[in-house]
Amino acid sequence: MATGWGNDSFARRNPRETWQRGLGGLLDYASATDTRAIVFVLIFSLLAFLPGQSKVPPIDRDEARFAQATKQMVDTGDYVDIRFQNDVRYQKPIGIYWMQAVALQTAEFIARRDLTDRIYVYRIPSLIGAVGAVLATLWVAGMFVSRRAAILAAMMMAASIMLGIEARLARTDAMLLFMTVLCMGVLARAYLPRAAEEPDNRALPFVFWIALGVGVLLKGPVILMLVGLPIVTLAAIDRSASWLKALRPLIGIPILLLLVLPWLLAISARTGSTFFSDSIVGDALKKVYTSQEGHGALPGYFIVLFFLTFWPASLLAGMAVPGVWREKWETPVKFLLAWLVPAWIVFELAITKLPHYVLPLYPAVAILLARAIETGQMSRKSWMEWGTFWWFAVPVLVFVGALFLLLRYEGELGWQAWPFLAAAIVFGFRAWWLYDVDGIERSLLRASVTTVLLSIAVYWSVLPALQGLFPSVSIQRSIHATGCKTPRIAAAGYHEPSMVFLSGTDTVLTSAAGAADFLRGDDDCRFAVVEQALERTFARRAEAIDVRYTQVSRFRGYSFGSGGRVAFTIYRSLGDR
Repeated sequence: MATGWGNDSFARRNPRETWQRGLGGLLDYASATDTRAIVFVLIFSLLAFLPGQSKVPPIDRDEARFAQATKQMVDTGDYVDIRFQNDVRYQKPIGIYWMQAVALQTAEFIARRDLTDRIYVYRIPSLIGAVGAVLATLWVAGMFVSRRAAILAAMMMAASIMLGIEARLARTDAMLLFMTVLCMGVLARAYLPRAAEEPDNRALPFVFWIALGVGVLLKGPVILMLVGLPIVTLAAIDRSASWLKALRPLIGIPILLLLVLPWLLAISARTGSTFFSDSIVGDALKKVYTSQEGHGALPGYFIVLFFLTFWPASLLAGMAVPGVWREKWETPVKFLLAWLVPAWIVFELAITKLPHYVLPLYPAVAILLARAIETGQMSRKSWMEWGTFWWFAVPVLVFVGALFLLLRYEGELGWQAWPFLAAAIVFGFRAWWLYDVDGIERSLLRASVTTVLLSIAVYWSVLPALQGLFPSVSIQRSIHATGCKTPRIAAAGYHEPSMVFLSGTDTVLTSAAGAADFLRGDDDCRFAVVEQALERTFARRAEAIDVRYTQVSRFRGYSFGSGGRVAFTIYRSLGDR
């Protein structure tokens, strides 16, 4: 990393005074050495990403599908095929399932108990990916800016709303981000002019090809686009790609193929061309020209969402644009823009859009921002600076919204969250109000702490308390309360993957008539979950086949999977009594 800034000697000579200077002094201390910087960023990342990992129930639909498919993989011992119950799941390659399986089996070995229905175990790869991506951002940023500014770039990533969400979801995106940043770091090392005294690291080309291979196993050709577009862009601008020789492709490409081909050949031998048609044609390419699952949007979608998903650092982005534009042909800025702009345009032009698609581009934004802050090129226009008001407004809105939801739907005040929400409001207010007095750097530090405090409040306290958001958990609790040790469950209408994950792989997803048929027999530990709109059909079928049953509970709430309200009743068979 680069090592030139003014406060290093102060941080080394006066550690006690450094701590007394608050967040600015803490940054002085952390930026004194590489080790301190890594430890500081690691601790900050864990504080940002750990709260709520074990308390937030499985989220529909992607997370629950990934976790359930991994559970079945471990249960059956089949580590080639990917299935959700009896259906194949070939939208994504095998990578994340293998990682989650390793996490599950390692956790069970350590805990010496069954953890297959504990969603936090399946989230471990995402947590590792998120923390790894932040540390990798620190490493890459050190090639463009001083160590102090590199810490700021890493903190922007750790504090971003989008990465905080992905760190808590058992799916591919956090780990894909990690692999992408590693690849781009090696590319940056090959492309940027090196200092004469900087030693050549022979391991870096291997890091590039291994990360690229893991990325392909995680999400197919996406990482090839994310890494390939900057290479093509820079080669076209410079009219040269000789710097790519540093990647040692004659050695690296065989490594890539060795990582990717074995599973591709194994799945092809079992399914023929089904995986490739479902994954590449049916999933990846189809997103370009059609709206999948109602997620279509017009170009500009990601720019609008950026101010929320990259909050709090996003509020500074507009101030950095003039300075970045002036230096667009400077080698470091040119590389970062090649990382950011071409892929962003591709994502904006594709029809299907989800907020996390552009997450692998955020490190480039963070480094550009850190560079603009360090070089003093941030705009001082007052109308831009007033945008920092949202550092204060967002925690206030979160506090009001959390209080309203808890009172409206759960009848409680959520006292546990109040200290963290109050502290977030204080830090947010100081970040905004003292922006002109203390400067951009210290205000950004306060805003980042604001995000950590909000994460603790929301993910650790508020969200888990909103039971109406998690219907599958209510189903599990209601059935568990009946005392049945081995319940069997059928569901009509409500077919969310989280219910299958929590209730068991043998959960039957059926129609209203099928749910009534399921209750027939002498087993009184059979349960039917029937959505409100299907209750009459269920009752008519139950009467026609003379099924005896009783109501266990009713539920009204919200489903993340359907994006709307849901209401259902749980019935229990009375057997032949």
